[in-house]
Amino acid sequence: MNDQRRYVDMKGVFKEFKEFAVRGNVIDLAVGVIIGAAFGKIVTSLVNDIIMPPVGKLMGGIDFSQKIINLDGDIKTANGQDITTLAQANEAGATVIAYGQFINVMIDFIIVAFCIFMLVKGINYLKSKEHKKPEPQKTTKACKYCLSEIPAAATRCSHCTSELEAEGTGALA
Repeated sequence: MNDQRRYVDMKGVFKEFKEFAVRGNVIDLAVGVIIGAAFGKIVTSLVNDIIMPPVGKLMGGIDFSQKIINLDGDIKTANGQDITTLAQANEAGATVIAYGQFINVMIDFIIVAFCIFMLVKGINYLKSKEHKKPEPQKTTKACKYCLSEIPAAATRCSHCTSELEAEGTGALA
């Protein structure tokens, strides 16, 4: 009996999962993750291949992706020289702080964050345009004597019978 109940529960779980997986939000999320990963690769290439080379050139020919702090000063390259680049450190197995890579990743992040900000700003702008509907013209007004709601075009209050000013004239009707 217990095994049968467990089978029924699992069947229900699979049914719920199927409903969840084919729901529109999950599919939208999956598409967003895939496009986001591709966009990340584009931004990484933009930073590493287009932005950082001119920045490095302006700063005296520095390749930021290779800038390191060597924590293993006693480890040398195969030909006995000090380790000065990330490629040399990887080859020699030295422990380093790759601050140049960190700078590249931070620039990546700033570009991606800015693009997402602009995208959300654009979407919010479109949504605000979508929801703005012209306000319906008021068809009633309040009597200034008894404060009852009366038709906007009325010249006499139907509740207190006071004469009212005509709309926009300032004179009694």
